[in-house]
Amino acid sequence: MKIITAEEIHQHLPMRDAIEVVEKTMIRVSVGQANLPLRMVMDIDGTNRLGVMPGALSDPTLYGIKVLSLFPGNPAKGLSSHIGTVLLFDPETGRPRAALDADAITAIRTAAATAVATRALARSDARVLALIGTGEQAESHIAALTLVRQISEIRIAGRTPDRAAEFANRMSVHYPDIAFTPAPDVEQAVRGADIVCTLTSSASVVLHGDWIGPGTHVNAVGASIPTMQEIDEALLLKSELFVDYRPSAFAQAREIISALESGAMTKDHVRGEIGEVLSGAVDRRSGPDAITLYRSLGIAAQDLACADHVWRAVQ
Repeated sequence: MKIITAEEIHQHLPMRDAIEVVEKTMIRVSVGQANLPLRMVMDIDGTNRLGVMPGALSDPTLYGIKVLSLFPGNPAKGLSSHIGTVLLFDPETGRPRAALDADAITAIRTAAATAVATRALARSDARVLALIGTGEQAESHIAALTLVRQISEIRIAGRTPDRAAEFANRMSVHYPDIAFTPAPDVEQAVRGADIVCTLTSSASVVLHGDWIGPGTHVNAVGASIPTMQEIDEALLLKSELFVDYRPSAFAQAREIISALESGAMTKDHVRGEIGEVLSGAVDRRSGPDAITLYRSLGIAAQDLACADHVWRAVQ
C-alpha cells in the first residue's frame, strides 16, 4: 500500500485540476453512478468527533473510505481541525491500494466543490466575495474562487475583528491585485457582496437571510452534521436552493431538516443537485436578481475521486 503525503497531494492536485475532477464526479453522482452511505459521526469526549465516510463510484469502479478526526481545538495547537486518512482499495482484489492525508484532500476538494457550484450558479459579473471564517478552508476557498470569477474585493469576517484583520493582511501578500477588507462583523461583510461563503464550525446561525440582497450567490459549507447550523431559515426560503446530494441534505443539514419538520418547506424546494445543473438536467439561476444557495455537506465521492487522481499521478 502506498502512503501519500500532504506535500504530494498539493503537488499533484492543483486547485484548477481539482475543480475539474469534482465537476465530473458530481455529474456521475447525480446520474446514479455512486453508492454513498450517509456520513457516520461518533462522539469521542463531548468535544471531539470521529467521522467515517465510505463510498463507491462505478464505470469505472472506484471505492474507499475517509476516516477523519474532527478536533476543533487543534488550530490553537498549530494543527488542522480535520485530521485523518483517505483509504483507496483495488477494485479487482479488494486490497488497500493507497492511504492519503485526509486533511489535504478535504481542504482542496471542499473548496473545489464550492468553485464548481459558484461557476454554475453565481452571476458571471460577480466580483465581491465575502468569507465568514478565517481558517484553512478560507485560504482554500480564495484559491478556488479566484479561478472561476474575477474577484476584485474579498471581505473577511472572523470570530474577532483582530483575527479577520490578521487573515486579510496575510492573504493580501499572496493576492496583491485583490482588495482585502476585514469586517467588524458578519453583517457588514456580506451586505452588498456578490458571493458569500460560510466556512465555520458554528453550532448556531452566523448568516441571516435579511442580510442577503438580490443577485447574491451563497455557499453554505461549514456545517456538515445536524448539530451545526450556519444559515437561518429565512435565507433558505428566499433562495433558489441547490445541494450536493439530496440524501445527505435531507438527513444532515440542520436548517433543511427543521424547515421540513415544521412544514416551512417541502423537498421540492430543492431545485436540484449540482450534478444535475452541470449535466443540464436542471436549470441554473432563474435570473440576475435571484438569490442562489448551494448547501454543501461534502460527500465521499469527491474525496475518492481526488484521491484517485493523486494516486494515478504518483505512479
